[in-house]
Amino acid sequence: MTKPLWLTTAVICSALALGACSSTRLGGPPSRGAGMAPITEVPPVEAVPSGPIEAAPLPPLAGAPVAPDMAAPPAGGTDIAGLPPAPPPPTVAAPAPSSRTAMVGNWSVHTSGGNCRLQLSSSPALDLYRASASGCSNQDLSKVNAWDYRDGEVYLYQTGGAVTARLRGSSSSLSGVLAKSGAPLSLTR
Repeated sequence: MTKPLWLTTAVICSALALGACSSTRLGGPPSRGAGMAPITEVPPVEAVPSGPIEAAPLPPLAGAPVAPDMAAPPAGGTDIAGLPPAPPPPTVAAPAPSSRTAMVGNWSVHTSGGNCRLQLSSSPALDLYRASASGCSNQDLSKVNAWDYRDGEVYLYQTGGAVTARLRGSSSSLSGVLAKSGAPLSLTR
């Protein structure tokens, strides 16, 4: 008995569809093409420590106060981890504490073109803070309307977002230059 052509075609299409379902993308066994090397499975590798694991407290930071319950390493010997004691760090003067809030307030501005006043406010203005200048003969300084403190520097901005000046220093004295002319600029309380 002969099968109709449509039945033979349906069987072939079904076989192809089932073969596609066994591909590696769908979780079935991988199909191998001609000329490809056989697949060999590698056993999983187990992580094994290479030596003993030791724990020891870290030494205090340079300049940090030492807690009274922390024992000092024995004189001339080794510390808890078996290492020779570290030499004491050199004494370094601590930098003046500066932050954005330390910069807020009224400043006297000194430039080669004269003196004026600048107020740095803590009121936000988008992603900056409000500022206002008064009595400045320098056109760029007279347009200052915003400021920011980043990485130890005070940035003064004018309308439109252009940087007017960058200054460094402490909460009582800042020095820097005007962005356009490079002229020196200082601020004092």
